[in-house]
Amino acid sequence: MDTIWSRYVQGCMTLYSSRRLRFHDRFRHRFAELFALEDHPLRILEVGCGPGALAGALHRWYPQAEIIGLDRDREFVRFAREHEPGVLFREGDAMALPFPEGQFDVTISNTVQEHVEPSGFFGEQLRVLRPGGVCLVLSSRRGLHAGAPCLEWDEGEKAFWGKVMELDDSMEKYGICRYPMSEAELPAAMEKYGFRNVQTGYVLADLTPDDPRVSPALAREMILSGKVNDLEALDSAALTLGERIRPEERERIRERIEEKYARRLEQYARGEKQWDTSVSVIMVLRGVKGEAQT
Repeated sequence: MDTIWSRYVQGCMTLYSSRRLRFHDRFRHRFAELFALEDHPLRILEVGCGPGALAGALHRWYPQAEIIGLDRDREFVRFAREHEPGVLFREGDAMALPFPEGQFDVTISNTVQEHVEPSGFFGEQLRVLRPGGVCLVLSSRRGLHAGAPCLEWDEGEKAFWGKVMELDDSMEKYGICRYPMSEAELPAAMEKYGFRNVQTGYVLADLTPDDPRVSPALAREMILSGKVNDLEALDSAALTLGERIRPEERERIRERIEEKYARRLEQYARGEKQWDTSVSVIMVLRGVKGEAQT
């Protein structure tokens, strides 16, 4: 396959850390309510599993199930195998799933649909599901974000990231988000491509480190997830833009990232609440393969 996504779009640790939070066990019951899966051993395929965080959550939530994670990015697959024991990971393409017809009870994907041509995306999952099988499509919607003051960009960061956004053509070059759909278009597409009994619902993943219900370990994980994202975004920008980013310029931004996240952790340790928060809104679509489908 390739390593385009992990090198030029989002790194392994960025996706893994953010998805570990999004699919944390504190949100398990709401996901389970919307998934509405039968309580017996299941064969579940995650399409576009990335570095494995959702597959790992499914392994915890459905311990009797066989979980298979599939991704075309071989670096994601390597990372997932190292970090999520108990799940089988393999390389493969969402548009040509490497499985015979009717092999799975459930297919699931997270933020994959918008990057893949719809007839192939839904059609391949319909093909590999058994009659009566369930297709789950998770899609990130517009959420809420309020950052801590100490994490705001200074003038140097504004100039640097402004230049990156101006010069970076990765979205177009690699077909990122080429097939976006609205909250109304998504279930209509699922029905159009053969699924029945389509349902929708939403999960709010509230990540607020200063909330007293959040453990110190989880609060630190929430804070440091932003640092991981910023550092890997910097590395990705360096790969994409090459000599258009000077080494000393990159190093200054790296030092700034380290400095401001260290300050945020110090504030948390001293009990100086910032009430920074990130609320992810995750749309969950559930469709069923009809008994007459082949």
